[in-house]
Amino acid sequence: MKNEMEAVFGGAGKTAPGVTVAMAVNPASLGFIGIGNMAQALLTAFLKKGLVDPQLAIASAPSDRNLDKIRPLGVKTTHNNNEVVSSSDLVFLCVKPHLLGPVLADLQPLQDGHSPLFVSVVTGVCLEDLEEMLGSVVENPRVVRSMPNTPSTVGLGCCLYVRGTHTTEADAEATNSLLSSVGMSAEIPEYQMDAACGLAGSGPAYIYAAIEALADGGVKMGLPRQLAQTLAAQTVKGAASMVLETGKHPGQLKDEVCSPSGTTIAAMHTLEKHGFRNCLISAVEASALRAKELGAKK
Repeated sequence: MKNEMEAVFGGAGKTAPGVTVAMAVNPASLGFIGIGNMAQALLTAFLKKGLVDPQLAIASAPSDRNLDKIRPLGVKTTHNNNEVVSSSDLVFLCVKPHLLGPVLADLQPLQDGHSPLFVSVVTGVCLEDLEEMLGSVVENPRVVRSMPNTPSTVGLGCCLYVRGTHTTEADAEATNSLLSSVGMSAEIPEYQMDAACGLAGSGPAYIYAAIEALADGGVKMGLPRQLAQTLAAQTVKGAASMVLETGKHPGQLKDEVCSPSGTTIAAMHTLEKHGFRNCLISAVEASALRAKELGAKK
């Protein structure tokens, strides 16, 4: 990973005095514009994995509300977005979609040939728009559009990305190495990004709701709350691992649990009567369409 990062950022020349950098540590300075839940998830994971020296990381936000949450990590904080861009070799853009335009419009043109790699996690904003908005900051901006999800915090994220017009193969490899450190990472065509948002981006919320509902069912039938919640979460985790590790179709795995005239097939009948699968399909569709709608609003 270090070689890939050095190909983009030019080695470990920015290491702070007195700091010994391990081979696994990202030698580049790293910045975040916006430090909400997603940015906190990524930053925390990078630090936990030892990929980023906290002394070489900086984050900006308009107020101290979120900055206070990350200061114990040892990173630098500021209210000045220009400070983040001018001092970082890689900048994550993590603001709300409706705020991105005004935030980028306030950035000053960079001097002395400084050209950071911008990695956007802003929902619905396409590469063409990102490159156009960043064109006033740096000529031929290097941009990657990405979509990580919040389980990145615990190293089990889904991170999809698309490279921009001016990004290099080394930029893509560095992005993949960084994002894959917090879960799976894959490059996809940009037209698939809204669908990926509907499934993987919003998906954790669907599963959290399912875990809560399963736990409620357990409580209704007599289980203690904490035990019910643990059983529900572990069941979801185990079922997901079965899909990933066996390679079997989810329908086949479901059939293997459903014994003739048994408890599970009776439960599946109830789920079907209440439109369980239809609800999930519709949820993914609604999220994807909303992402597309947000992207249309500049």
